[in-house]
Amino acid sequence: MPTTSTPATTPATNHRRISRVLVANRGEIAVRIIHACHDTGRTAIAVYADPDADALFVHLADEAYALDGATSKTTYLDIAKIVDIAKNKAHADAVHPGYGFLSENADFAQAVIDAGLTWIGPSPETIRMLGSKVEARRIAADVGAPMAPGTTEPVRDPAQVVAFAREHGLPLAIKAVYGGGGRGLKVVHELKDVEEAFVSATHEAEVAFGNGDCFIERFLARPRHVEVQVLGDAHGRVVAVGTRDCSLQRRNQKLIEEAPAPFLAPETEERLKRAAVAICERARYTSAGTVEFLVDPDGTMSFMEVNTRIQVEHPVTEVTSGVDLVAAQFAIAEGAGVGDVVDADAAPHGHAIEFRINAEDPSRGFVPFPGTIDGLRVPSGPGIRFDTGVAAGSIVPDQFDSMLAKLVVWAPTRAACLARARRALAELKIDGVPTVKAFDETVINDPDFTAMPSPDRFRVYTRWIEEDLLPRTDAATLASGVPGARGVAPRPVNAWIELDGRRMRLGLPATLAATLAGVGGLADAGGLAGSGAPASGAAGTAGATNADARPAGAICSTITGTVVRWLVDDGTTVAAGDPVVVVEAMKMETEISAPADGTVHQQAKPGDTVAFDDQLGEVR
Repeated sequence: MPTTSTPATTPATNHRRISRVLVANRGEIAVRIIHACHDTGRTAIAVYADPDADALFVHLADEAYALDGATSKTTYLDIAKIVDIAKNKAHADAVHPGYGFLSENADFAQAVIDAGLTWIGPSPETIRMLGSKVEARRIAADVGAPMAPGTTEPVRDPAQVVAFAREHGLPLAIKAVYGGGGRGLKVVHELKDVEEAFVSATHEAEVAFGNGDCFIERFLARPRHVEVQVLGDAHGRVVAVGTRDCSLQRRNQKLIEEAPAPFLAPETEERLKRAAVAICERARYTSAGTVEFLVDPDGTMSFMEVNTRIQVEHPVTEVTSGVDLVAAQFAIAEGAGVGDVVDADAAPHGHAIEFRINAEDPSRGFVPFPGTIDGLRVPSGPGIRFDTGVAAGSIVPDQFDSMLAKLVVWAPTRAACLARARRALAELKIDGVPTVKAFDETVINDPDFTAMPSPDRFRVYTRWIEEDLLPRTDAATLASGVPGARGVAPRPVNAWIELDGRRMRLGLPATLAATLAGVGGLADAGGLAGSGAPASGAAGTAGATNADARPAGAICSTITGTVVRWLVDDGTTVAAGDPVVVVEAMKMETEISAPADGTVHQQAKPGDTVAFDDQLGEVR
């Protein structure tokens, strides 16, 4: 049953009707917000990076404006550019940030408010307070929330991490102070791995959030990840809408989530809800948010963080609570109280499971794959919801994350939900890129996850995939789909045209640009120019080599992405299996190991774009 709390004081509010919403995001969540706009009679306005010019969310929006750039930094992370479009071009009333990108950036929220627009989310002060994991821990301690040992200030070098490990033991987690979604989070199990984990965590944090500060925390070895969905209003009331279990993770990225969190003791569930409400009440929280905890098998609970935004996994709470959380955000931003959007006495109805359908290949270690969706068959029937950012023909760019869609399955009971999920996954078909479908099917048939015939058999924890499932699973059985014949997806291109003597820029969808580039030599003749990469293939690909001519010690990229750094100097002697180079794709770093004993000779340089299986160097 939802837990509520009403503070003693109630601030005054003065909100206006929101009719034009700019969606400062992309992909699946942009589509979700656009749907909510249309369901509630509002105009949905999209902004898009060059690679997304032909994306589904752009087509579904009522209006769309180019951000004129190809990277996150020059588009979805550019505060001034987005606010300028919202205020001066789109004439929006409000901005919804979705999740990721700028969704938890207090400066962005303040810039939106300063521009005279409504920010759909918690206040900048609250975002700043809870966005700092260190400050959030202080608040949690003040209200008596359970917590594991950790630092209360950012750590500045690996030596501090080592000192903490010697005092509190291993494993420990290095976490981005302003992180989320698993970015900037590394778990260390051995002291020798501290330096590389610290460098990697701070780099990921800097790239993803613009701030490389990290703190450290004792890492519980086999906990569940349980979270509480909250809604708060400007009148000071906070409601715990429900719980979710998000323990199915790899690389600290959630893969499968369910609601309500199964097999929790009633007193544990109530404690988590009360702690979540107390933390958010202290922070004067408004809009939708999530408070995350770790729950050990012995019942020990530890506060993790507060996500000051809508979560990827919010649909499982929506279908079990009957609350449209995005529509609730709109209403609260207009001044409504949480009592107007949620029944505080309603119990969860049925059970729901969400599968993140990512363009990744589990049989190759979950490496992400950009490409083109050549075909898509969506499951249907009772209790099935498919939140997608793609359609047949959609491009999956390599600059952004790998999630294509979310398959959400609901049924009256968890057992019935599992049965329905098996049917839905069997119906789902995606061609053109590898996906995690076969992995999902493996999980929902595993006794540890199904917990049949007794709840005591539910043995899933946050590292269950790496430590238990994968070691006993044949990797080949996890393959689902293959890279399409077109390989790396073509990118949109800008063409310059002359109209009535005035030179103007015309954005061409990727497929059309690719066709024109191959007809009459338009690209070579200067007919196509601007920010797009070549019409097909990877831009600036480094080290591409005929596979048949490769030396036995060739170091080949296991993903399509960008070379971040070499872990060893040129000429260093290494052993087979030693990590030698890091490649980043879709906001995740992948270490590539030496294929043999010998001396490293580098070919690719940091910053080079590489395709899957390109040669980066060799071990001689």
